[in-house]
Amino acid sequence: MRTVRTTAAPSPSPSPRDPGYPRYVISVAAELTGTHPQTLRAYERRGLIHPARTPGGGRRYSDADLARVARIQALTRIGFPLAGIALVLDLVEAGAAAGAHDLLDAFLDPTARTTACPPTPRRTK
Repeated sequence: MRTVRTTAAPSPSPSPRDPGYPRYVISVAAELTGTHPQTLRAYERRGLIHPARTPGGGRRYSDADLARVARIQALTRIGFPLAGIALVLDLVEAGAAAGAHDLLDAFLDPTARTTACPPTPRRTK
C-alpha cells in the first residue's frame, strides 16, 4: 500500500496593509483606543480580543483588534455586560448578525427584559 504525503502550502505572510497585520504595541493601542493598557489585558483575559504575540511574548495589536475594542467600548457604554459582548461579537464574526441584533434588541428593550425576568416581589411589613 502506498502512502501519499501532502504538504500544506506555506501561508503568505500578512501584508502591512492588511487590517489583521499586528503593528501596535500595547501602549500605542491603548492610546489609540482611549483605554488603559490594563483594560486591553483584561479584555484579552476574558477572550474578547486576541492580539498577536512577538517571539518575546509582547502583544501586537492590529487595526482589526482596535476596531473590535471600539465595538467593545460602544457596547459597554450602553451597559452591555462583557460576557454578553463576547457572545454578540462571536455571533457577528460567525456570520450570524441577525442573532446578534436579536440579542441586542432584547437587551435594549426594557419590556423584553421585564417579561423575561419579572422583578421579585418585595415583602411589606
